[in-house]
Amino acid sequence: MNVNDKKISGVVKILKQAVKDFKDPSVTMVGKKYRDPFLVLISCILSLRTKDETTIPAAERLFKLAKSPSKMFSLDAKKIEQAIYPVGFYRVKAKNILGICKDILEKFGGKVPENIDELLTMKGIGRKTANLVLTEGFGKLGVCVDTHVHRISNRLGYVVSRNPNETELMLRKSLPKRYWIEYNSLLVVWGQNVCRPVSPFCSKCPVSRFCSRIGVNNAR
Repeated sequence: MNVNDKKISGVVKILKQAVKDFKDPSVTMVGKKYRDPFLVLISCILSLRTKDETTIPAAERLFKLAKSPSKMFSLDAKKIEQAIYPVGFYRVKAKNILGICKDILEKFGGKVPENIDELLTMKGIGRKTANLVLTEGFGKLGVCVDTHVHRISNRLGYVVSRNPNETELMLRKSLPKRYWIEYNSLLVVWGQNVCRPVSPFCSKCPVSRFCSRIGVNNAR
């Protein structure tokens, strides 16, 4: 399946204007503020299974303690836990953060790797996080697919997939590369506010004329 270039161009143009009324996703906010791949990576870890309104304050508390792999690794797990609470699975994330910092220091010369395969070797980093680090941290091409991107891409009819990993692979083949970096943040914001998982606001969606509404049984 190929994404119609004219169709996706129209959707991206409209969404870029529409999302100006909403806040950026938490990781995008960190990327814009700090321009630091390491801090983007840490914010990605914190954001997993956690709402943005919890992620951002937790990230800022942690960044006040440490902003580099070496300084972060010097903290004990308890201190990190206290800083990031109440993000989801905060104890597990504290351990993963320390493990990631150790890997960065020992395996990658103290710098976050710019290669998706190397990023995926670190415990706690999945494809979503790795792609976000590439796009938001380094400004490099990547296709980050979370639950919102997966859902909306299927609703629009761009892919027919069962999970985010399948969606990513399909979009890598069919989505024009010039949209790869911004595609995630646009659809995440839209998914959080308009194209909801249950009963999306189709009646006020400005891209409804481009949408196949696949799988939408009830809408507002």
